[in-house]
Amino acid sequence: MNLIESFRIALRALAANKMRSILTMLGIIIGVAAVIALMSVGQGVQVMITEQLQSAGSNLLIIMPGSLKDAQPGDPRTRRPSNPLTNGDWMAIRDPLQVQHLIAVAPEADGRATVTYGKTNLGVSVTGTNEEYAFVRNFFTEDGRFISEEDVLSEARVAVLGSNVANKLFPSDMYPIGQSIRVNNVPFRVVGVMAQKGGSSFGSFDDMVFVPFTTAQQRLFPYLRSPRGEPTLTLILAKVDSEEHIDQAVSAIEDLLRARHNITYLDDDDFSVINQADILDIFGSITNVLTTFLGGIAAISLLVGGIGIMNIMLVSVTERTREIGLRKAVGAKRRDILLQFLVEAMVLSLIGGIIGMLLGFAGAQALASLSKDLHAVISWDSILLATGFSALVGLFFGIYPALRAAQLHPIDALRYE
Repeated sequence: MNLIESFRIALRALAANKMRSILTMLGIIIGVAAVIALMSVGQGVQVMITEQLQSAGSNLLIIMPGSLKDAQPGDPRTRRPSNPLTNGDWMAIRDPLQVQHLIAVAPEADGRATVTYGKTNLGVSVTGTNEEYAFVRNFFTEDGRFISEEDVLSEARVAVLGSNVANKLFPSDMYPIGQSIRVNNVPFRVVGVMAQKGGSSFGSFDDMVFVPFTTAQQRLFPYLRSPRGEPTLTLILAKVDSEEHIDQAVSAIEDLLRARHNITYLDDDDFSVINQADILDIFGSITNVLTTFLGGIAAISLLVGGIGIMNIMLVSVTERTREIGLRKAVGAKRRDILLQFLVEAMVLSLIGGIIGMLLGFAGAQALASLSKDLHAVISWDSILLATGFSALVGLFFGIYPALRAAQLHPIDALRYE
């Protein structure tokens, strides 16, 4: 008996008990669908995180005060390090004679503030920065202009609004540029509105207000001071000219800050230099582990489906004992009977796998639709893993029933009632 004939007989046997066959395939269908859907969404989350981090600026270095292992979440006023970053650190880092391969360096003096226009009050994040911030963050204005070097030097009371802030503060028929707003009751003139950038799990740039960092330090956030009374920065952003020079730039910044902060031992660093590529690697590792974990949980239902296949094939062997004896009596060999029942088990598994694959595609899209920034990534890896595993399940759990059928003695089989 050839493979095609075995396949035809298997389909006919399964069609004779449609409901039983469907219920038997259900475990495989659910398992394959779950594996594909969860792995596709997991890979989609990884892509989404990567895009969000890269949209915040490429070849980016983030210099933060304090060691990461000692970092505590909360309001900047309650987590000021003993030796914070200062304007002098920013000026030293931007000096090309001290740190090479940096094409832009932007300071940040961040805090929360109340923005008021008319009777509208908004609690927003305010970022004090300089003219290089837009280039470093790859985030530009849609109307008006961004903060200029003159604004920083003169401590100008000018503000650039995120798109959401502008939409909430002003009526749709009002042009925001040139309007006067109050930030923590200090009057500011709106000079620009940023292009919409979108939100993320790390916060939304569209809900922020940007002012010159010198103005923020002097007028909005007086608590941004070092123990010696110097204006301090929340962090410093540096853009490297190319990916090959990132490690060199990191080393130069670390050596410079250790010298400025009188640090002798590496373990005593009171700052952290975070490489954007390292962040991507960390998040990639986390999402890979989660995706594998979710896929492993979903694969358990494939094992359950395989046990169902074994169970139904054993029942089928019992029901068709006389048929097996008749086939052997007319010349069928052991391998023919073995092949016939193995093919039946694999057909059950493969049909279930195909149906599960289609449902997995639909499930992945349905899960991804819950978030506007998330898109399911259906890869060949997840498809081949799910369908290949389902075929192996059918083969593995079909071997014992097939062997049992092949080993039946023809006389005993013909006498079976």
